[in-house]
Amino acid sequence: MLTFALLLPFGAALVAALLPQNARNAEAWLAGTVAVAGLGIMIYLFPHVAAGGVVRHEIQWIPALGLNLILRIDGFSWLFGMLITGVGFLVVLYARYYMSPKDPVPRFFAFFLAFMGSMLGLVLSGNIIQLVIFWELTSLTSFLLIGYWFHFAQARDGARMALTVTGLGGLGLLIGMLIIGQIVGSYDLDVVLASGDLIRAHPLYLPALLLVLLGALTKSAQFPFHFWLPHAMAAPTPVSAYLHSATMVKAGVFLLVRFWPVMAGTDAWFWIVTSAGMATLIFGAYAAIFQTDLKGLLAYSTISHLGLITTLLGMSTPLATVAAIFHIANHATFKASLFMAAGIIDHETGTRDIRKLSGLFRFMPFTATLAMVASAAMAGVPLLNGFLSKEMFFAEVAERDANPFVNLALPIGATLASMFAVVYSLRFVHGVFFGPKPEGLSKLPHEPPALMRRPIEILVLLCLVVGIIPGVTIAPYLAAAVVSVTGPDTPYYSLSVWHGWNLALAMSGIALVGGVLLYWALYGYLAKGVDGPPLIHQLKGQRIFERIMLIITSKWARRLEARFGTRRLQPQLFLLFVLAVGLPASLLLTRLGGINLTFAGFDPAFALLWAVGIVCAVAAAQQAKFHRLVALVLLGGTGIVTCITFVWFSAPDLAITQLLVEIVTTVLILLGLRWLPKRVEDMRDEAQLLKARLRRYRDLVLAGLAGVGMTVIAYAVMTRQIPSGISKYFLENAYQLGGGTNVVNVMLVDFRAFDTLGEIAVLGIVALTVFSALRRFRPARESIAKPEQQRIQNEFDDRAPERSQGDTVNEYLLIPSVIMTWMFPVIIVLAVHLFLRGHDQPGGGFAAGIVMSIGFILQYMAGGTRWVEDRLRILPVRWIGSGLLLALLVGVAAQVVGYPFMTTAFQYVEIPYIGRVPLASALIFDLGVFSLVVGATVLILIALAHQSVRSPKAARNAVPIKEAEVSSDAPVEIR
Repeated sequence: MLTFALLLPFGAALVAALLPQNARNAEAWLAGTVAVAGLGIMIYLFPHVAAGGVVRHEIQWIPALGLNLILRIDGFSWLFGMLITGVGFLVVLYARYYMSPKDPVPRFFAFFLAFMGSMLGLVLSGNIIQLVIFWELTSLTSFLLIGYWFHFAQARDGARMALTVTGLGGLGLLIGMLIIGQIVGSYDLDVVLASGDLIRAHPLYLPALLLVLLGALTKSAQFPFHFWLPHAMAAPTPVSAYLHSATMVKAGVFLLVRFWPVMAGTDAWFWIVTSAGMATLIFGAYAAIFQTDLKGLLAYSTISHLGLITTLLGMSTPLATVAAIFHIANHATFKASLFMAAGIIDHETGTRDIRKLSGLFRFMPFTATLAMVASAAMAGVPLLNGFLSKEMFFAEVAERDANPFVNLALPIGATLASMFAVVYSLRFVHGVFFGPKPEGLSKLPHEPPALMRRPIEILVLLCLVVGIIPGVTIAPYLAAAVVSVTGPDTPYYSLSVWHGWNLALAMSGIALVGGVLLYWALYGYLAKGVDGPPLIHQLKGQRIFERIMLIITSKWARRLEARFGTRRLQPQLFLLFVLAVGLPASLLLTRLGGINLTFAGFDPAFALLWAVGIVCAVAAAQQAKFHRLVALVLLGGTGIVTCITFVWFSAPDLAITQLLVEIVTTVLILLGLRWLPKRVEDMRDEAQLLKARLRRYRDLVLAGLAGVGMTVIAYAVMTRQIPSGISKYFLENAYQLGGGTNVVNVMLVDFRAFDTLGEIAVLGIVALTVFSALRRFRPARESIAKPEQQRIQNEFDDRAPERSQGDTVNEYLLIPSVIMTWMFPVIIVLAVHLFLRGHDQPGGGFAAGIVMSIGFILQYMAGGTRWVEDRLRILPVRWIGSGLLLALLVGVAAQVVGYPFMTTAFQYVEIPYIGRVPLASALIFDLGVFSLVVGATVLILIALAHQSVRSPKAARNAVPIKEAEVSSDAPVEIR
């Protein structure tokens, strides 16, 4: 059930992205159904977590590394699940009427559902590395939502700022989680939560704490990382109502609460978390007073309330944690309703500027009443939910502490911030709904559609009922969340509306009365329309952020590029070869301790073979100066020597693969040679000629040293007796566990299938990258087409006595073309043969894919792209995608039946007239490898062979049907 709740939003996001533009109702129904389904699952699971229970579902993935997919829900994550799905449903209903049909609404709901799934994954994660992955997914999907209106510069800037800041925090969080995992010895969240004493006593506690807090404070916009949240208000209002009140910004405090049992209780935690929270609480409240944009006011007030929650968590007491959890829920209700009210005002008046708004109560009395109640809850007015959690906050900061600074600073700071909260709440209500009629509005104000207002009504009703009868409404759910964090020994706390006359009540009275007086004192100043808080208006986070980004991307990046970057490939290769020389030398000196050179078993024939390879390599480097084609042929000679070496040492799989790869790469490099400009050196300039010679001699020496170094390492490793049972294990279990006698292939598609999956994914990425990089590029003006055509004509003329009367050049060229075409069925049979025998004999999916690619290359050489158009439709991207999908299906199927990811199975099957035949699920994985290799090779062939056309018309004729349309103007489209 937890798996379904997690996967449903992601699946629905894909469906929403495919819906037509004018299907606004369908998208809203889809998103609303997903949210209601998630809400229903949460309600169903509450009895299982009500008394401190935990519902857990573990999916085996890589058990040996402790990386299993764990979904876990307790009372606290259940509370967040209710916020994510419940508020999500209300926002979907609101967005149905807020979003314009002219907007790309399918994209909006696709991003929205993906973010909902990411948040659910975050709160349901039972593995701390898995938690970080979903943490980063929330940053990415929120980036897409904030930048939804990407045609606005402020939306792009706000999205970039949010992603940069939260992404930086996510990187720190990842490192912190890795440290915690090393301390505990496990990444399982349950194990981590049970290891609080071990973590706090470890020497790495402080680095882990700082890194985790970096992630939490950046996500929840705590000082000094607060500046990204106001700029994220460029997002559509439904995004603000969801991300910036109930979900994304709450992820940071969720993390603090989740790790409160294992990291709180130390001086470092208290001073860092409490100081950051109190600074954010006061600064956010102060800055909110002077905002002229309604969403800006609500953004800074959100920052302030997040600071309140953070301050409570920093105090490390169980009752403070109770108040923090309570305020998380309360803040989500009144702040989401206020964001929606601000969106309605903007939607119906055409502006959010408080300076242009006044007297709207007479035009939209229902919306105004709802907004006033929500604002009162935000200000902490009695009989509303915000009052209860703020009272608990006052009670905690008023507790006596051994530190006199804490006794003074916390109560005064909390009262001052609450006073500011009353001021900005009054400004929201009084400045917008009362006063004279507004003038100069682009729209005549009026009430929104009833269903657009319904989400606000539900949230405001929750503010009222929780504030009036908390023991009946919120108490059991709050208790379930609190017990899951603080444990069964949670102290008694009361949710009564009246606690008698005490210091907390006095602080509330001072804040309310003082806030009203301060608002009237500032009314004249605020009426002038000054935008930005006085005294600190120059301290703009955006300006600091842009200055830092400018320094990093301009000054530092340019210095690094000037020192290490180059537009030429040779200097980069030079550095790589230097490393190739230095690494063997360091290993020889530190690890290997020298080599025992012996000539026992010396074979002169093998030495002669390698002498041929060395001569070919050196000659290839020498001929590259004069004739690149000859250099390529000589380079192929070294490849053949390598292939024979594999045969010599009884490695037929490697020999077959080397030979096939040598054929394909030689052809592709040959096609790529025409991209290179002619190498012209001024032979009259002796200085330039000498410099070129010295450079070649330097490269020759460096290449020789690198080769000798790698040879020494290989020899040293192969001549050492390393006690290991790895080889023996594979030899003994290849058939019993993998169902194959070809140990190499069984290792690739069974024992180490996960590695192979990553390798073929990289191969597909490389092919797509090559195509993308070359699709608009053109070779140099010099073309080898005319010289080659002239060579063929000359050869044709030289054979005049041999050919028949009336033969033409085209007929002369037809003979090899026919031979290559006839070879295609034979190559297909060979590819099938290699594929089917790969599990027991040399072959396999990779070798078969290369063979099939050679067949396609031969057809290209014989008939050009017209053969592809007339005979076969090759869609390489689909081949790549199908290959990855097949390989993944093997892993997913194993998990469905309860085995770890990528676990394969084999069984003997009786086939009529054939007999008992072994079949392994790894065959499907190997088929995926085959498909991806074919697609990647053909795509690179298209990129190299078809991009040199000179005109759009020639491009259309040269590329396979709808495979790629290459022109200097239009983008390339491939299937």
